[in-house]
Amino acid sequence: MNPLLRELQPQLIEIVRNDVVPALGCTEPISLALASAIAAKHLGQKPQRIDAKVSPNLMKNGLGVAVPGTGMVGLPIAAAIGALGGDPDGKLEVLKRITSEQIAAAKQMLADKQVEVGIKETEHILYSEATLYHAENWVRVCIQDNHTNVISIEKNGELIYQNSGRQACTSSNEHDVLATLTAKDLYDFATEIELAEIVFILDAARLNTALSQEGLSQNYGLHIGRTLQKHVGSGLMSDDLLSRIIIQTTAASDARMGGASLPAMSNSGSGNQGIAATMPVVVVADYLKASEEKLTRALFLSHLMAIFIHSKLPKLSALCAVTTASMGSCAGIAWLLTGKFETVSMGICSMIGDISGIICDGAANSCAMKVSTSVSSGYKSVLMAMDNSCVTGNEGIVEHDIDATINNLCAIASRSMQHTDKQVIEIMVSKPKR
Repeated sequence: MNPLLRELQPQLIEIVRNDVVPALGCTEPISLALASAIAAKHLGQKPQRIDAKVSPNLMKNGLGVAVPGTGMVGLPIAAAIGALGGDPDGKLEVLKRITSEQIAAAKQMLADKQVEVGIKETEHILYSEATLYHAENWVRVCIQDNHTNVISIEKNGELIYQNSGRQACTSSNEHDVLATLTAKDLYDFATEIELAEIVFILDAARLNTALSQEGLSQNYGLHIGRTLQKHVGSGLMSDDLLSRIIIQTTAASDARMGGASLPAMSNSGSGNQGIAATMPVVVVADYLKASEEKLTRALFLSHLMAIFIHSKLPKLSALCAVTTASMGSCAGIAWLLTGKFETVSMGICSMIGDISGIICDGAANSCAMKVSTSVSSGYKSVLMAMDNSCVTGNEGIVEHDIDATINNLCAIASRSMQHTDKQVIEIMVSKPKR
């Protein structure tokens, strides 16, 4: 390993440890549930009313997604169950220990119209705020910039906690080091680092495989993975490696978005991104009967590459980030199959030439469709690369260099797609209620 990477080893390991963490449920409504849970702790009484406000992007990702254990979708139930049963210290697993009695009480709050959720006009892409009331007492908790970054707690007009964004800034600063590195640097780091330093990444395989099995066991969400599995049995789909990748990865997303009470191992604040960075690698490693070391390095490469690309994007945007997470698993698969960086580079460039236009129209059961499309593109792109074929720098936004190609994709998401994002949100919030 070159001296620079050796010097940066502690920082790179810490980035992956911080960005690859368990999350129960879609992280945007979970962020609001966490704000409610913390507010309830400081209120010290059962809330009689909840008034919540979220950023437009958080609203987009919270409108249509199931909240684990509740059998309901949306931000109001997230706010209510967070207040009544959430663990204020649970971070992205805030709803891990909710009970049926608490769920019933949360639903009653909604039926009694005691929960309001609106949009907060803010420059911060990720923002959630929960204000809980009991008689004359109230507590307001604000989360900003990342899903668990509490910036303030206010009780009865008195500021009892303030964090001016230190945690968020720290996270940003941690990622600054990635801007000094190339995709090849990350490849070298993942394939050369001492194995003992990265074995923790196997937890991603364990958690997301369990979620995949859950998605194949019953009908969650659109149950895409389970449906495709049935068609393999009927002969309408082949039982090949691509089908296994799509089915097992999509099943995990089905379960997660459909409200399964199992955590996903997330990546960059998203369970679906974690699933997309994990399951294709697990499936290919299993197919190849790869050693635990190979699986470990491939998973670490996948998650690190996914973080690297996502670090160049806004926290939430109109670009569907399971596509960039799947570029991570493309890297992991390419290394498992060929052990060559050239295959990684060609594969990711082909993916950017293929699926760069997929928009994020909010977290919902349909995310599993985007997961299916993205991981399919990743595997196809690796097969093309193995045949020395890829989308070249003569075509579209792809360049002859992988890092320039990644930067082009992320520039589109960071600038021009911001207008797309506003249009998507306008469409979603103006749809008639059914």
